[in-house]
Amino acid sequence: MMHVPAFDLKRNYESVKSEIKEALDRVLDSQKFILGDEVEKFENEIASYLKVAYAIGCGSGTDALLLSLLALDVRDGDEVITTPYTFFATASSIVRLRARPVFVDIDPLTYNIDINKIEERITSRTKAVIVVHLFGQMAPIEKLELLLSEKGVHLIEDCAQSFGSWRKVNGEIKRCGTIGTFGCFSFYPTKNLGGYGDGGLMTTDVDVLAKRIRKLRSHGSLNDYIHEELGMNSRLDAIQAAILRCKLRHVDEWNKKRRIIAERYHLLFETHEITEFVKYPREMEGGYHVFNQYVIRCKKRDALIEHLNEHGVGTRIYYPLPLHLQPAFDSLGYKKGDFPEAEKLSQDCLALPMYPELMPEEQEYVVETMARFYRQ
Repeated sequence: MMHVPAFDLKRNYESVKSEIKEALDRVLDSQKFILGDEVEKFENEIASYLKVAYAIGCGSGTDALLLSLLALDVRDGDEVITTPYTFFATASSIVRLRARPVFVDIDPLTYNIDINKIEERITSRTKAVIVVHLFGQMAPIEKLELLLSEKGVHLIEDCAQSFGSWRKVNGEIKRCGTIGTFGCFSFYPTKNLGGYGDGGLMTTDVDVLAKRIRKLRSHGSLNDYIHEELGMNSRLDAIQAAILRCKLRHVDEWNKKRRIIAERYHLLFETHEITEFVKYPREMEGGYHVFNQYVIRCKKRDALIEHLNEHGVGTRIYYPLPLHLQPAFDSLGYKKGDFPEAEKLSQDCLALPMYPELMPEEQEYVVETMARFYRQ
């Protein structure tokens, strides 16, 4: 029996071990661990890669969302539109500021928020829209730019799972995190660009907002012991920045490998003739999917998971309970049936092994094991 884990970070480390150790030695020799030159260089390199004016590091992807909302003065009584099908942090950052998350159902083919349903949910209280580029694919947010601008509503891109993805807009490639007022990134270890701990970053082209974010991430202070407002302690560690600088040099190559792995999965499903049981993820026209996760829709999901586990194949469910049904959000008053597409997806979605070092023979084994299950 072959063992194919859902993730294998050790393989990735082996490919960059010498570079990582050199970077760690550099930081340890400097004895500068919070912000400083290493973080500033990383911020500049990210800004150059994305072609955005400012990139500002912080403690986590969750903090990036919260800091962005703080910088836009989101507060009690405001509304922020977002998807019910994403990680908890997207909505919890809104609720922490006593604003209300207003959910919009998803597109069942791409799993992203249904862009066409956003306008009807905008009210006089709408302060921002958070669009999550889920599982590595950008939503077509270029369709929102004019609408939100006319209504004075800010666009925040949650790019936690989509570093390196892009869309072609009017013939120009626009990377995720460069279209909205803010782009928010996570460098959690399993991301396409992942560190060895928590870390996050915000992007913006607006000078005044960049300055305010830098202040808010350091207790509302730009100068030692002078605090202009209440901020928070959310600074990117120099060690994480040094590691991420190494991995940034390889991220495009790794994303290409993820795309090859995704295409191989597609072909294997066809070859093993199980497409009546499995629907694989679709890439939107004009976009570049980087497959942070490879999430299928499948019949008899729970039994399939048990079968795969018995045969050494690791899987994950993203996400078993949509946000509008989470106990922590009971007070918002949402109920089962409010967002049927998100609810259906939570019942039949399954993430298969996906990482750049996944071998063709391992994929063959995964799909063969699935085929045996569906034929029994």
